[in-house]
Amino acid sequence: MGRVFSHMTMSLDGFIANPEDGIDELFEWYDDGEVEVESANPDIRLSVDSASAEVLRGLIDVGALISGRRLFDLTDGWGDQHPVGAPVVVVSHSVPENAAERWPRTTFVGDVTTAVELAREIAGDGNVTIASASITQQALDLGLVDEVCVSLVPVLFGEGIPYFAKLDRGHLLLEDPIVVQGRRALHLRFAVRR
Repeated sequence: MGRVFSHMTMSLDGFIANPEDGIDELFEWYDDGEVEVESANPDIRLSVDSASAEVLRGLIDVGALISGRRLFDLTDGWGDQHPVGAPVVVVSHSVPENAAERWPRTTFVGDVTTAVELAREIAGDGNVTIASASITQQALDLGLVDEVCVSLVPVLFGEGIPYFAKLDRGHLLLEDPIVVQGRRALHLRFAVRR
């Protein structure tokens, strides 16, 4: 069985978007290099430095992706073709009208536990990634995350949408980081201490 990890690009002061959901400055590293990394979505081009390319290939080699409804709506469901190319499980209290027709590779579920269970089933032996700050926090509280990944970028927002907030379960210990220095991003991976 694969691992469940979270990944977000984050500002140095801990935000994954500015107050208006802006991400442009955070995502500069996705287009600041000479190495093309294949995206499953033809509308999304990834061109990064060689160190970031290795990290990115590992991050997109997943069997399923979990998203929150807010991100899903902001991206219009990635046109049913997320850049990782895997089926998407969306945590939502409601299902959009005509969802099965508009996004046939997407499944909507009502809670985080069900999302992780379904994503693991879909992924088989592959990994599952969580691409949502809120869902990551809930999954950490439930003990469902094996590894936390952060692509830390050199920008300070001062305010916005935080990657991490107060955990209901209290503090959580992580193992020593695996660190990869990229251009415009420092990639950090922390296994969750069990």
